Amino acid sequence: MRVHVVSDVHGNTRDLARAGDGADALICLGDLVLFLDYADHSRGIFPDLFGVENADLIVELRTARRFDEARDLGRRLWAGLDRDAAILSAVRKQYAEMFAAFPAPTYATYGNVDIPSLWPEYARPGTTVLDGERVELDGRVFGFVGGGLRTPMRTPFEVSDEEYAAKVEALGEVDVLCSHIPPDVPELTYDVIPRRFERGSRALLEAIRRTRPRYALFGHVHQPLAQRMRIGTTECVNVGHFAATGRPWALEW
Repeated sequence: MRVHVVSDVHGNTRDLARAGDGADALICLGDLVLFLDYADHSRGIFPDLFGVENADLIVELRTARRFDEARDLGRRLWAGLDRDAAILSAVRKQYAEMFAAFPAPTYATYGNVDIPSLWPEYARPGTTVLDGERVELDGRVFGFVGGGLRTPMRTPFEVSDEEYAAKVEALGEVDVLCSHIPPDVPELTYDVIPRRFERGSRALLEAIRRTRPRYALFGHVHQPLAQRMRIGTTECVNVGHFAATGRPWALEW
């Protein structure tokens, strides 16, 4: 059995269409939407609406952790516009392209920038969406936990620590623990380019220590200090920033 795993697709439809080549199944750990590309500020919903100069500025503010100023800038830019309608229209266009690129079978969960309420409209036969749920693939049990935890960034699918922990608890013991965000370990949550810690999950870390899955797979941190490490007997792997690499991570057994 060979499974390919991707995360943080962020609009990379071209490579997503090939991500399942040679595999028996594809797993996607979320963040399909591209709101703003921090490497190329000309790409995404934000620069399409407000231009590259404003994209440069908001990236500068967020990278400096000047979140209040970034929110003030956003409020000024959105003034007089129907924010929800504009974002939904752009996200729908991206989702139509992303979901059409998924091979069958695909098993997917949400990222923190995704909008879960829209996924049922675009998930085709052969794409299974899981969140706080399990699936068995050739004798191994995979558990999925979608979304992220609350941060000053206020991305669309952030939930409370308690709600997230309940989803982790609902999985029970699994062979492969699949999530969008990493367990709360400094080496796995620190992003070396913006030089800041992203939020990891204490509930994921506790579940790894308690249930000892073979693997814990995740994304979210685009340039992690450590791409993989062991926690006890569990191999923890950041499967990579697929938008930048275009390469899936492979698991075989």
